[in-house]
Amino acid sequence: MNILVVNAGSSSIKYQLIDMVTEQPLSSGLVERIGLETGNITHKTFVEGKENKIKESFPIPNHVVGLERVAELLTDKKIGVISNPSEIQAVGHRVVHGGEAFTKTVVITNEVKAKVKELFPLAPLHNPANLIGIEVAEKVFPNATQIAVFDTAFHQTMPEVAFRYAIPNEMYEEMGIRKYGFHGTSHKYVSGKAIEYLGKKDAKVITIHIGNGASMAAVDGGFCVDTTMGLGPLSGLIMGTRSGDIDPSIIFYLVEQKGYSIQEVAKVLNKESGMLGLTGDVDMRDIESRVLKGDEVAQLAYKMYAYRIQQYIGNYTAAMNGLDAIVFTAGVGENDSLVREYVCENMSYFGIELDTEKNKIRSSNIREINVENAKTKVLIIPTNEELEIARQSFELIK
Repeated sequence: MNILVVNAGSSSIKYQLIDMVTEQPLSSGLVERIGLETGNITHKTFVEGKENKIKESFPIPNHVVGLERVAELLTDKKIGVISNPSEIQAVGHRVVHGGEAFTKTVVITNEVKAKVKELFPLAPLHNPANLIGIEVAEKVFPNATQIAVFDTAFHQTMPEVAFRYAIPNEMYEEMGIRKYGFHGTSHKYVSGKAIEYLGKKDAKVITIHIGNGASMAAVDGGFCVDTTMGLGPLSGLIMGTRSGDIDPSIIFYLVEQKGYSIQEVAKVLNKESGMLGLTGDVDMRDIESRVLKGDEVAQLAYKMYAYRIQQYIGNYTAAMNGLDAIVFTAGVGENDSLVREYVCENMSYFGIELDTEKNKIRSSNIREINVENAKTKVLIIPTNEELEIARQSFELIK
């Protein structure tokens, strides 16, 4: 069975075609700059272990044109990996926000699409684009089962004590204001891998997904019991351009005392804060280079970034009343040895003791970087959200 995974943004489509027999990608790619004067497609195929890549630039006025071109490339006589679009049995769509309506992966119906639309206010930058991707895929791949996999679904097992805010009850009951969490597909994938690696079904695991966006989750026996992001993706960890947790009084101060509009505050906290606000750089590789050269501004930012993660490790260890492993994943988590080193410093009370030499080794496999006989495992597990979406889609229709 072949499953196409689609992650549609407002001006982009990220995709991957996966053979579910081998769970290996046949093709992957990115359509970008949709709606601009010139769009781009980067398309990769994987045949007998060899990667072939082509790039195209041409006007891509809308998502329909982009996805139709993807279908043509997938079935091209020279470079195609399938002979006909009907060989794609299902299309798994990443949908960012499922609210309380969706606690698991679902086959897309008109009712599902209507509910995704209802949730636009909770994810105004993502859900509209996700719905466009669904409607376009229905036209381009009419014989495939369309499936929605929600970023928020994994976190729906959080107890009420964790997901409620101490605000008037009607704000939750009538407006749905509560913690939802994001990156759920990644947290589910890597926590499952960690439980499998540990050989312990009731393992208590903290997953640390850190890229440009960043979040953590407390996973007890495979079930999420808490996570750092909330109603939206701004809270929790320090991120590339997002502030993470701040005192809400700062917002009132900026608006009431300094004349900022709400829109200006939102821009500052979402796009001008985080590591960008602290250092002027957003790429962690550039900031790390500055740290190693003795740049005090960059050093402070790195310490703050790690300190926030350490705080949540303590928080979630308490929430689960124990800890078997912490897991680093995503771009920064998998590749930035310095961040991992800073996070694991002075954490021996939690059984976290890093082997600095193991920490420096790069690999695409699951690896353990704690010292021998450490009470708590420190794992690096490469995330694979596309495969997780494909697996959940496959389980639904097989």
